[in-house]
Amino acid sequence: MAASRLLPALLVLCCSALRMHAQALPTASGGGSYLAVGGGFTGMRTQYGQRTLGGGVAYAESNLTPHVGLEYEGRFLRLNADESVTQSTYLAGGRYSLRNYRLQPYVKVLGGLGRMSFPFHYATGEYFVVAPGAGVDYHLNDRWTARVIDVEYQHWTNFTYGSLSPYGVSAGLSFRLNGIELFPKKMRHRP
Repeated sequence: MAASRLLPALLVLCCSALRMHAQALPTASGGGSYLAVGGGFTGMRTQYGQRTLGGGVAYAESNLTPHVGLEYEGRFLRLNADESVTQSTYLAGGRYSLRNYRLQPYVKVLGGLGRMSFPFHYATGEYFVVAPGAGVDYHLNDRWTARVIDVEYQHWTNFTYGSLSPYGVSAGLSFRLNGIELFPKKMRHRP
């Protein structure tokens, strides 16, 4: 008699367990990680010869989370190079960014190699460079981002004629290689 009542109760319990879910649905989603490459123009003021050198900049970002990532950059200063004095830097380091829909202000600290060509190609030198900086990116869409401004202060340690501290700005455009939906369609403004 007890078994006849127990069997329907177990059957109802098993069927209702199939309808239950142990996991909650996510309440939000984030931008996640991505890899972007870009390039642009740069100008740096250097104390060596009191010059403002111009040129190109190439950079890559690999964000591990929506706020924390790594940045790699190469600056090639060849314009306005009197007497063949040029500078190049190859830097990498950490980057922390904030996000306000399309605007993304960030700060970074990079380190790496600085290479200088002295007047008339008489000699070249390689030095360790530390470069803190900050800037603002503007996300045009899910793939393209405009680097509105990037300000960088470099410190060339153990430079041949005392330490060298060039500073400058750059601007450019980057392309996100792995397209993530930074602007979900349900959050986009409708005209």
